[in-house]
Order: sequence, then structure tokens, then C-alpha cells
Amino acid sequence: MKKRFLILLAAAFVVLSCSKDDDSLIPGGPNPDPSANLDVQDFMWKSLNLWYFWQAEVPNLADDRFSSDAEYTEFLQSEANPTDFLENQLLFGEDRFTFYSDDYETFTNSLTGVTKSNGLSFGLIAYGSNQIAGYVRYVTPDSDAAQEDISRGEFFNGVDGTQLTEGNYIDLLFGENDTYTLNMANYETDTFVANGKEVTLTKQENFQENPIYVSNMIETNGQKIGYIFYRRFLSDFNDQLNNAIGDLKSQGITDLVVDLRYNPGGVVSSAVQLSSMIYGTNTNDLFFRRRYNPKLQEVFGSSAESNFVNETGSGMPINSLNLNRVYILTTSRSASASELVINCLDPYMEVIQVGATTTGKNEFSVTLVDDPDNEGLPFIYDAGRESFINPDNSWVIQAIIGRGENSVGFSDYTNGLIPEIELDEDILNLGILGDPNEPLLARAIEDITGVSGKQDFSVRMPAKPMADSDTFSPSQDLIILDDLIPLKKND
Repeated sequence: MKKRFLILLAAAFVVLSCSKDDDSLIPGGPNPDPSANLDVQDFMWKSLNLWYFWQAEVPNLADDRFSSDAEYTEFLQSEANPTDFLENQLLFGEDRFTFYSDDYETFTNSLTGVTKSNGLSFGLIAYGSNQIAGYVRYVTPDSDAAQEDISRGEFFNGVDGTQLTEGNYIDLLFGENDTYTLNMANYETDTFVANGKEVTLTKQENFQENPIYVSNMIETNGQKIGYIFYRRFLSDFNDQLNNAIGDLKSQGITDLVVDLRYNPGGVVSSAVQLSSMIYGTNTNDLFFRRRYNPKLQEVFGSSAESNFVNETGSGMPINSLNLNRVYILTTSRSASASELVINCLDPYMEVIQVGATTTGKNEFSVTLVDDPDNEGLPFIYDAGRESFINPDNSWVIQAIIGRGENSVGFSDYTNGLIPEIELDEDILNLGILGDPNEPLLARAIEDITGVSGKQDFSVRMPAKPMADSDTFSPSQDLIILDDLIPLKKND
């Protein structure tokens, strides 16, 4: 199934309001036979009947689908497996991004950057007959991997002494073992050869990712260029992001490069705040407008609009750069809130996208749990209401509930946002994130300065720069399998 191979693109939290006396958001529909033990399927139907963006296009979610409780009970019993019920009976065929899990606690932790992780991000490559190699995209700061001798651009082709293949890579890299040893390798003419180096990594419980990996000021040809690598839109780090932008502002930068190449999205309010840091804090300027299913659109009306902001969620004044142009680095892994920033800044300033076409996730989602009595926001997950969630149902749905459009009404980018300057990452020459000679950043700097080729730089580097990687010419025989990394349907 398609969802087995998608990377979770993160939630876009939506702040919604409703009158206390407005019954429009009270879950409707019939009730199942209590003795049938259908809590999970009942939650799935009622939450999606209310919130799902494609509710009107799915016949089984129609408000008048059932004429009696008995008919509803029979329908819920049609699929004993909740995954099959959701996939086969309720989800719209064109929905690419709704996810779900049978463990809401682990799931909701992951949306805040708290996961079980060793901190290594890697891609996979198919070569030879059925062999697999991995390449390191980045190492998360302060993680277990950050303490080891492994860095961006390195390769591995084995785990615990076993060569990775198409038949075993899932078990070896995504199995139950929290600790494993990577057998590192060198690239040699369209193949990968073990080089004897071994790196042992251990996944840490409740690891908290700080999404602000690198923040530099690069000075060249009399211009001061700010650079920030931002990995996820996490609301807990909005103040730190604001401080990082403030630091760049204090250094007098004239241009900014925002690196979202591996950013899958996250919290919409963080996207609004980052955009306000870049463009400005006029709270009368519309940032974006949400489009829901017809019955929700009627309820929310003008409250479905979000403007630029002048402070973070904690009340800290926004450190705005007030720029008239910004450079944003992207790959096919840039999605959701990352794309929202690009699309919604576009009507106000020059947005120069460098890299590859983005994912094309123009929808937003919320986290749904079995809490129908959440006043005004039934089924919406609230960390303060965990005691109200049905203890007999731990399922969660990260459901697409709408599409976001910019201030001029544009939202048609399901095929991704195409860069003004196209440049694919070369896994044989990834460079160092934040280094002005890294290929994507170097291309942005070239466009900013108008000077091509190697330049003289004065760089304020991060405290712990990553080691350099080797440089190779790309091979046409290597197949990049970015979507090979699997997730179980209920992960």
C-alpha cells in the first residue's frame, strides 16, 4: 500500500474557535451496539465524518449514510482490523498524507520532536543485483550519533557484519534492535566496498530534537549573508528560532538563506512565525487561508485566516529582518509547512528557491483521538486532556482536514513547488551543511553576489562543524531510493 513507504510529513496544528452554544461541531451520526466493542471503528467514522477534508467525496462518510443504529453497527463490523477498516472504507483515494497509529502517546511525542532515535539520518541506494548501501544525510546535534565518528557524506553497506540487500535491509536497519553497528564503505566505480571502519549507534528513548542545526553569517564581497538550517517546524523551539534570527540581524545581514531541504513540515504557527521573522510583522497582512470540507467551512468562515504575527507564542517580540527577498533551499523531502512558507511569502517578496522540486503537500492535518467531548474541538488531541481520551482506544489519526492557500488564493502545487534555480543534491559530493562551498548554498551565494566560482569567505561557523566528505563524480548507475525507508501502516 502507498502509505507503507511514505515518510511522516508532520502535523499542521490549526487553531480553531467555536461558540460554546454552537452545536455544529458536536459529533453526529448513529451509535453502535455497546456490546459489539467497536470503539475504534466508531471513533474513526465519527472523527472523519466531522473533520476529514474529503468527507463529502467519501460515500461512507455521508451524514445520511445510515438509517439506524443497527445498520451503522453492521457497517463498523464489516472490517475487524481497524487498519483495513480505515483504508478500505473511509479514506479518499487521492489522500496521500493521512497517517494513523494504534499508540497515540508515541505518535504525539514524535510530532513534538521527541522520539526513540540514534540521531542518524540517511538515504538508501540500490546497486549491483540486489545490494543496498546507505549514505549519511546529517547527524542530529547532541544525539548518540553526534558522539561517534560518523558524518554527512559517508557511506555504509552493512549492519553487524551483514551486507545490506533488498531482502534484509528492513530488519537490519528498522528492526527491534536499539543498538547496531554500521559497516562503513567507500565508493569505488559504481559499487561500495567495506573499508573496515565500524560505527556502533544506540537509539535513545525520548530523544528531543532541536530543529535549528546550523546558524551562520557568511561574509563575501562586502555582503553579509545569513544561513540557517531548520529541520522541522516545532513550536517548542520558536523562541530559539527567533533568537537565531535576531543574532543574524544583529550582525547586519543583507540576505538570508533558509535551508529547508530535509524539512518535512510541522506546526503551522511556527511557519507563520518564521515567515514573520523573514518578511515583517504587519498583523493586518494575510499569511494564508484554510479551506475545509463544506460543512466546516461554513462554521469557521473568516476565522480560517491567519495573518503575519509580531510575537512568538510565548509573547517574545519577533526579530524581523524585513527583507524584500529570501533564498530557500529545497529537495523532494521539503514538504507541508516548508512549502507553506514558500507559497505564502511569494505574494509579498521575492522568494528564490534553490534545489529540487518539493513534495507537493498543500494540505494540513490535525491529530485526532477518541475524545469526542473536547468542547468546540471534538476529537482534536490536547495534551492537557489525555485523561479524557477513551482508555479502551489508543488509536490516533493524523488526518488531512484542509488545504492552505496564500493571500492571492494560490494552492495548486500538488506536484510540488518548482525551484527558480534547479540543482539536485549529489550524494557523492554532499558537502558540509552551512559551509559556503556546499553545492546548494554555494549556488545561492553565487546568485546573491553575482560572482560565480570559488570565492573568499569569512564565516562564523557553528560550534560543532561536521567533518568534510569526499568528493566524487556522480554515477549514472546509482539508483537513489529515498522512498525505500518503510513505515508500518500504524507507525
